[in-house]
Formats: sequence, structure tokens, C-alpha cells
Amino acid sequence: MDLVTPSIGLIFWTSLTFLTVFFILRSVAWKPILSALDEREKTIADSLATAEKAKQEMAALNVENARLLQEARAEREKMLKDAKTVADRLVGEAKDKAIEESNRIIAAAQEAIKNEKQAALTEVRNQVAHLSLTIAEKLLKNELSNKNAQVTLAQSFMNELKTN
Repeated sequence: MDLVTPSIGLIFWTSLTFLTVFFILRSVAWKPILSALDEREKTIADSLATAEKAKQEMAALNVENARLLQEARAEREKMLKDAKTVADRLVGEAKDKAIEESNRIIAAAQEAIKNEKQAALTEVRNQVAHLSLTIAEKLLKNELSNKNAQVTLAQSFMNELKTN
């Protein structure tokens, strides 16, 4: 049982050694250790505060980015709408010009056809008149080859002129 129960001398010397080491450590090591712990605690607190501030700034940037993205989408939609409007207007103008040009070409073609028709009719009339004169000349030559026929024809012409 002696081994389990410490003696008074052992307790005294152990306590004296403990107190001596305690005061030495308190005066020499305790303050630097506590200041190092305080400094580490302050550094950790500052890091946490910086991280929280960075998190808030990141959230603000995310909100700003979302707003900018929404504005960019709205701007893109506006630009697409404007481009579509301009394209539709240009297509409409092109259609109108094409219709106007086709109407002008059709009118010119109709005018040319009318002129050609008039020219053809005039040519046919001239040919018919020439042909009629030729036929009349040949008929009159045959008819007027004798003198009695010539006198009879002249009298009938005279009679017609008098009645008209």
C-alpha cells in the first residue's frame, strides 16, 4: 500500500516543483502563449469577417450580374424586334417596288401590243387597199377595153355623183 499512498515529502516537493514551474511559465511563457492565442483568435475573427464581407459582395455581384443579364436579354429582344420590323418594312418596300415595276412593264407591253396591232391593222389596210386597187385596175382594163363599156361606165359614175 505504500506504493499507492504518496508520502508527505513527495507531495511537498511535487507541489513546490509545480508552483515553481507554474510561476516560471506564467512569467515567461504564459503571456506569449496567451498573446499568440489572442492574435490567432483575432486573425480567425478577421478572416471570418472578411469571408462574410466577400460573401455579401459576391451576393451583390450575383444580383448585379442577374440584372445586367436581364437588361442584355431585353436589349437583345428589342434589337431583334427592331431588326424584324426593319426587315419586314424592307420586304414590303421591295414587294411594292416589284409590283409597281411589273405593272409598269405590263402597261408598256400592253402599249407596245396596241401599237403593233395598230401598225399591223394599218399595214393590212394598206395591203387591202393596194390589192383592191390592183384588182380594180385589172378589172377596169378588162371592162374598158371596148369603147361602149367606157361610155356606159362614165355615165353611171355621173349619175351617181348627181344623186349624191
